[in-house]
Amino acid sequence: MIKIIHPGFYTTVQDFGRNGFKQYGVPISGVMDAIAAKTANYLLGNTPECAVLEITMSGPKLEFQVNTSICISGAYINPCVNGNAIKNYRLVFINKGDILSFGRLQAGFRCYLAVYKGFKSEYVMGSYSMYNGITKQNVLVKGEVLKIEEYDKPPKKMYSRLKVRNHYLKSHEIVVFKGPEYDKLSGEEQNELFSRSFKISKDNNRMAYQLSETLENNISSILTTGVMPGTVQLTPSGKLIILMKDCQTTGGYPRILQLTNEAIATLAQKYTGNSIRFKLKMY
Repeated sequence: MIKIIHPGFYTTVQDFGRNGFKQYGVPISGVMDAIAAKTANYLLGNTPECAVLEITMSGPKLEFQVNTSICISGAYINPCVNGNAIKNYRLVFINKGDILSFGRLQAGFRCYLAVYKGFKSEYVMGSYSMYNGITKQNVLVKGEVLKIEEYDKPPKKMYSRLKVRNHYLKSHEIVVFKGPEYDKLSGEEQNELFSRSFKISKDNNRMAYQLSETLENNISSILTTGVMPGTVQLTPSGKLIILMKDCQTTGGYPRILQLTNEAIATLAQKYTGNSIRFKLKMY
């Protein structure tokens, strides 16, 4: 068990989401940065889809009520156990009564806390992922208790090192494929997409990231059709909207680009004012 002393800014339980329910309008949800979440689980010996805590910008304060092992990945938010600093991408044995807290955000935007065998929260439609309207709550709240399995065996001393692939955390390059309506853009508009930088606007969350700059839009309206995480929509006013893990299942704006899975992870580590550049990947 883990008691939530303080929930942090926006902390949720996430796994790899709900698949097979889009026809009912149910978003996929799941971790925004799948690379970081998988890495933390792998380091613990968990299966990659084990539920983790997704911690956004400022971390929670947690009291462990059982012995366990943890691993933190993704953004660096100065994690400490009982006031002593610990590192990301390291196995840390936790004793009953230990307090995990976080400090000031230094790099990235979202970090992931994995525990032995994963978090056991409300399980709905094949997923632990929190989502408003699907699960009873969409964020952690002060005083609640999360279920985890006890693990009484401290990890053996290791003599090898693992090189973690986390360069994407600092990258500003967003790799994309052409979207279904990409070819309806003029040549000039296509060139502009890839020759300039765009800033993340204040309107960014788990549903979508909006960009501050606009792009001229001369594309006719389209019928409402399927969308997915990573779809880049172009609104009639020229706004670029990048759909993220809690996005709707259909939309009526032209889909001009589609992010790769790694690009979604990269974007998930960006926040208001950060700049990005699109890079086209050919099939």
